[in-house]
Amino acid sequence: MCDRIGCMHFPKLSEMDFSGAAVPSRRGFLKGAAAASTITMAAGPGMFLGGPAHAAAGLKSTHGTGFCNLNLFLAHSRQYAKASGTELVFVNTPTSAEMVTFLGMGQVDLGLMPYTSFMALYDKGAPVKIVAGGGVEGCAIVARPGLDTPEKLKGKTLGTFQLDTLEVMPYDYLKKHNISFKDIKVRYMGNTPEAVEAFKAGAIDWICTIEPYASALVNDVKGAVMLTNGIDLYGKGYTDCVLAARASLIKDNPAGLKAIIKSMMQAQLDAETQTEAVLKELVGKYYKTSLENAKIAQGKQPAIVDARSQTDFILQRTDSVMEMGYIKKKPGRDAIDWTMLEEVIKENPDLYGKLKYKSA
Repeated sequence: MCDRIGCMHFPKLSEMDFSGAAVPSRRGFLKGAAAASTITMAAGPGMFLGGPAHAAAGLKSTHGTGFCNLNLFLAHSRQYAKASGTELVFVNTPTSAEMVTFLGMGQVDLGLMPYTSFMALYDKGAPVKIVAGGGVEGCAIVARPGLDTPEKLKGKTLGTFQLDTLEVMPYDYLKKHNISFKDIKVRYMGNTPEAVEAFKAGAIDWICTIEPYASALVNDVKGAVMLTNGIDLYGKGYTDCVLAARASLIKDNPAGLKAIIKSMMQAQLDAETQTEAVLKELVGKYYKTSLENAKIAQGKQPAIVDARSQTDFILQRTDSVMEMGYIKKKPGRDAIDWTMLEEVIKENPDLYGKLKYKSA
């Protein structure tokens, strides 16, 4: 479809067994996922906080790096779900591709990921469901000095992630301006910090990234220009990431899943009412950015648990994913299950009522 540069390729999900009958070893899984990167992550300690791959009464989760992960990060930092007997355990995923396939293969119970990545898993038969929201807005295209119009991007190298909202947004942006995706070069990155450093070093010409990194690049790279923050493409409040879970979790451990969703809801309230304290707790430990950039970013990409109002948007965005050849069939409404979310809302009316951002 276009000139692909680099070694990061999304794994062939069609060749994987999602039945869960035989969970592969980590070594075999990583080899099968074909998701190794030649460049190591340039992040500080704690960017991908790890833990044991299993824990008593615990649920294993992957996560991303952007502000859409804030509720999950804070829920992990404060372990709110422990009060209900459930520990939230983070599992390391060296690359974005592995973050997705870990969930599909049953290496983890749930994960916060771009809805586009979820679509690919679902399309290939993985037993997964969207169960709650992640973040809204906060995706942005930033270009190096002088690349201030869509036309100037022709022949330039984009840094992004395969089958990610951060790949679909540039596709939609170029399409809006009647430019073919074939007219650019694409370099798939291993992770967000790597992509950010590549942009700063001039190794890529433009980047589609997330907050807090988008704001940081505009502030830190003299002359860098933000071409879009996505609102002109998708409208206010557009979804970026979702909380996806193994379908079996809804049946086999609904109490544990509800405890995680409730903990994220409590984290959202904390972030909305104690913003500075929350950011001080997370910056450095989970986010490699300055507190100043984090404050800017938090306002541009609020993390919202109740994403029910985004149901149609999530399902309609499949058009671009199909055009790019990533899925063969649009997911139906059954790909999304708000049951556990709605039960948490019903059981915790006082907590839900205090939230600033929600669907109802």
